[in-house]
Amino acid sequence: MDFTNSVLLIALGLFIGMLLSAEIGRRFGLATLRRNPEGLAKGIGAVEGAVYGLLGLIIAFTFSGAVSRFEHRRHLLTEEANAIGTAWLRLDLLPKDVQPGMKELFRRYLDDRIAAYRNVEDVAGTKAAMDRSIALQGEIWARSIAAVDRPEVAKQAGMVVLTSQNAMIDITTTRTTATRNHPPVVILVLFFILCFVGSMLAGYNMSANKTRQWFHTLAYTTILSLTVFVILDLEFPRRGLVRVDNADKVLVDLRQSMK
Repeated sequence: MDFTNSVLLIALGLFIGMLLSAEIGRRFGLATLRRNPEGLAKGIGAVEGAVYGLLGLIIAFTFSGAVSRFEHRRHLLTEEANAIGTAWLRLDLLPKDVQPGMKELFRRYLDDRIAAYRNVEDVAGTKAAMDRSIALQGEIWARSIAAVDRPEVAKQAGMVVLTSQNAMIDITTTRTTATRNHPPVVILVLFFILCFVGSMLAGYNMSANKTRQWFHTLAYTTILSLTVFVILDLEFPRRGLVRVDNADKVLVDLRQSMK
């Protein structure tokens, strides 16, 4: 099952769970009315306000965090393209006989960096591309060290070359960490619990009506379910409907410029 269908099932499960919670709350309210003809329990507004207030806070927190992480991951693509592009240009400071081999390593390295994120559903292919890029980092660094140690290379030029390559290597770790950065599971669990409790309270209050208020119940459950779907989709921008794949164009364009 692909990622989008999995998230849809989670959202659907939440939708059905909230409908059931609303029905449980309504039946509990009806039972209360049968025992107490004067009406539903009084003074529970503070409890409802706390639950819905906390639910709103969790929604704002998780949604804002998902959007922020989505934009950060897209921005890191530009940073990596800039880092690789800078390191590529500074290869001109190395001895002429070293440059062709180094540039070929850079081309292969960038090909693997693009391939590593092209299809993350292919775990084996992604890991293989990552491993190749890490191996190439080591080879590029070793050859650069050997090149800058040559007497004809100025110390300052060698430092500039190595500094740019260090930034190129560091950004890969930053990107890898960013792909694993998600809200704590306990936050999502609390989110789901509050959705169910909120639905139950809504059903309890609507039990005072003689007939079920389907419009309001469906609107409430649908909006929250869609919100969860969008949040989870944003958290995994290489797998869902909202993707950062278009941002890969900066790396592709850089690769095409490496003649």
